[in-house]
Amino acid sequence: MCSESKDPVTSIFGSNVFSEAVMRERLPEDVYKALKPTISEGRPLDASIAGVVANAMKDWAIEKGATHFCHWFQPMTGVTAEKHDSFISPTSDGRTIMEFSGKELIQGEPDASSFPCGGLRATFEARGYTEWDCTSPVFVKENGSNVTLYIPSAFCSYTSEALDKKTPLLRSIDALSYQCLRVLRALGNNTSKRVIGTLGPEQEYFLVDAEFVKKRLDLVLAGRTLFGAPPPKGQEMEDHYYGALHERVACFMNELNVELWKLGVSARTQHNEVAPAQYELAPVFGTVNVATDHNQLCMETMQKVALRHGFVCLLHEKPFAGVSGSGKHNNWSMMTSDGINLLDPGTTPHDNEQFLIMLCAVVRAVDKYAGLLRASVASAGNDHRLGANEAPPAIISIFLGDQLTDIFEQLEKGGAKTSRQSGELKLGINTMPSIPKDCTDRNRTSPFAFTGNKFEFRMVGSSQSTAGPTFVLNTIVADVLGEIADELEKSTDVHAAAQALLQRIATQHKKIIFNGDSYAPQWEAEAERRGLLNIRNSVDGLRPMLDTEVETLFEKHGVLSKHELHARYEILLERYCKEINVEALTTLQMANRQIMPAAIEYSGKIADTVVAIKSAGASANSPRGILSDLCELIDTLQVNIIALKQAVRVASDIDAVTVQAEAYRDSVVPAMNSVREVVDQLENMVDASIWPLPTYAEMLFLR
Repeated sequence: MCSESKDPVTSIFGSNVFSEAVMRERLPEDVYKALKPTISEGRPLDASIAGVVANAMKDWAIEKGATHFCHWFQPMTGVTAEKHDSFISPTSDGRTIMEFSGKELIQGEPDASSFPCGGLRATFEARGYTEWDCTSPVFVKENGSNVTLYIPSAFCSYTSEALDKKTPLLRSIDALSYQCLRVLRALGNNTSKRVIGTLGPEQEYFLVDAEFVKKRLDLVLAGRTLFGAPPPKGQEMEDHYYGALHERVACFMNELNVELWKLGVSARTQHNEVAPAQYELAPVFGTVNVATDHNQLCMETMQKVALRHGFVCLLHEKPFAGVSGSGKHNNWSMMTSDGINLLDPGTTPHDNEQFLIMLCAVVRAVDKYAGLLRASVASAGNDHRLGANEAPPAIISIFLGDQLTDIFEQLEKGGAKTSRQSGELKLGINTMPSIPKDCTDRNRTSPFAFTGNKFEFRMVGSSQSTAGPTFVLNTIVADVLGEIADELEKSTDVHAAAQALLQRIATQHKKIIFNGDSYAPQWEAEAERRGLLNIRNSVDGLRPMLDTEVETLFEKHGVLSKHELHARYEILLERYCKEINVEALTTLQMANRQIMPAAIEYSGKIADTVVAIKSAGASANSPRGILSDLCELIDTLQVNIIALKQAVRVASDIDAVTVQAEAYRDSVVPAMNSVREVVDQLENMVDASIWPLPTYAEMLFLR
């Protein structure tokens, strides 16, 4: 049964958030006025007000039932981290009072030695710091009867290097704002005080009955199925996408929404996705920083609420072979402090100079730094999607649509004069009025598509933090806007200079514009002819992070130092190796302890049957043939298990992380696939009552 919330959404939404409305109510007016510019305009925080703010937060949280607070941060583990401290402060007379100081609000001190650091810190150098990010709202989180005040924070080492995903994101926000304002000022805009990226990440996920997951060690440890024969039915009927919600799933979604709304997460869209057992949630847009924090909350809450309904929420990019995997479509744009969406083309985009400059800046940035953008989404899980005949491909291209492509082509010829206009959609049904039609169709196969007033970056993996891809996008666009600002600022005729650079960008970067079917096999050959990158695996995909051009880019804009960048490369490669190693060891354990015994047991039953039939004087040709095929597969499985064990042993003994990652990619992954191939054949032969694993048909279709 669904748990019901009788409170209206308007009263639930943000009820557990120390929001601007709560601050306005609880903070002295002078303190609120001092804090507000830091949050909205990015001004430095006045540390002298921290004590008053902390006390107000404590009182509010205690009223909500909180006994503890924590600095909530995002280390390079791929998940969030938190260390809880109570508000309790003992007094000299043996009693206790509840205290929370400004220092405790601003700064925490977690142990940094056990988090990934990519060589920035030695194991014995443990001290790290968290620092309050006041641009993301503080909130209260309920975990059963435990209630805690959560303080979004950045995380750095004792020597000031960023050890997290939030710090470079915050730095990139400042870089983008600075360079964007330079361009706006050159174009005559003197009113906008700040520019910030906006983000609306669509989150795809699978729900599988928890009883099935308990019987699948691969789902428990690796988050994806390492074995599984294709079911008789997959997604070929196209009947799951946008289909009617199953009641049990709808109940989960209802409770998920309520939990997220309490935390101020504007969960809005929910529906069945393409694959069976796959779903999607999408929020209303927010600033890139808050949207990233909210997406982390979204993933955590999905997994927590799913368990209450007897499901396990799978966020892996490819939990099941043969059906669509899961991504996280990052809808990104730029917004000024006075509410101007800089990627809104307006009704006549051909003469919207500001929009055309911003559009061309993004096009040049994506083409110039395509390798870096590809690196930002590289992971072992995402390798199963990108370049694997599934949306989107590993080739980075940009979809602009008919209207903007026409304008882009006009710019190349010297200037845009016209814009294609939208029409009306008429269905020929008397009771239905004509409705306006967009100027451009959508392209769901494009990895980087313009969708009306934003770009949709579709390559991000479903389990990934949005921080990495977003700070990369912020930084590369900031870099190109800086180039544009340099030209406009030194020009005596700004509009003539703008037209010249628009023409140059359109000419130099038209190769990356592609409005066709990115799934089509012809596109791969065409992309190669154009000189576009097609990087199919993460080991190669991460290499652009070491390019001198990339080092210069991040250092120039103050987003990452060379050491911080190289540390991230090391961390991401190490994570790739560790994930493949876990998958390989899980494959070996399941094959040795579950699959092989089941196959041998069944072959024994068939052998007994053959003996019984022959003893009865009848022909046993058919069961003897089955037995022969079974024994051949069992022998092959044993050979492949030994080969995988050897490949893992060799790879795990390699010290150099790049060489080790190559060994996992080139030797361990193929060896795992060889084991799987035999196991999946055995699944189709062994008696269902003996087979030890829930099947794809059960996991994907039974609710």
